[in-house]
Amino acid sequence: MTLTAAELAGGLLEKGAVRLAPTEPFTWSSGMKAPIYCDNRQLLGDAGLRARIADALAEGAKVLSPTLIAGTSTAGIPWGALVADRLALPFAYVRPEPKKHGMGRQVEGPTAKGHRVVLIEDLISTGGSSLKCVEALRAEGGEVAAVMALFSYGLPSGVAAFGAAKCPLQVLATFETMVAEARGRGTVDAAGADSLKAWQADAGSWSRSHGGA
Repeated sequence: MTLTAAELAGGLLEKGAVRLAPTEPFTWSSGMKAPIYCDNRQLLGDAGLRARIADALAEGAKVLSPTLIAGTSTAGIPWGALVADRLALPFAYVRPEPKKHGMGRQVEGPTAKGHRVVLIEDLISTGGSSLKCVEALRAEGGEVAAVMALFSYGLPSGVAAFGAAKCPLQVLATFETMVAEARGRGTVDAAGADSLKAWQADAGSWSRSHGGA
């Protein structure tokens, strides 16, 4: 059965993969304050939901006619491997930076050369780490058909980065769907939903106004 964006958003909230705190924001490692925190690794513990997410990713990837599935290191690896298994395709994973020892590889597993690649990611924020992986696949001679992710914050900087890189991005659940689902469930009130939308529109200003970097 097809997994809808609203169903995935509900699963993210129920499993604690996405936590919303508009009035008591989280501090990210960068020092930025944010009303949302996402840890999609929480989803790996639910076999049923995990399978439905993998099926949805595989359905989307199949349309792109890939010959290789890749996962970003480390969070995209399990999802990418599940998709590759469903499509009976080779699988590789990509580091944000080349290894400092051994063969110095950035793409681990089969080479991307000559392949049409779908890159699987769990979360998109600014897009920086994902696009480093895209660059590595392209540098090996691979054609990146798209990046597919479970969830995206939809930050303007991330949208702009993918546009500049000329890399299509497909997301199973958007930030807007998440906010709507949270509002419908009573996880946040109207003021909280407005605060989340204000953060998405200008995360830097929102952070500074809440004492962050």
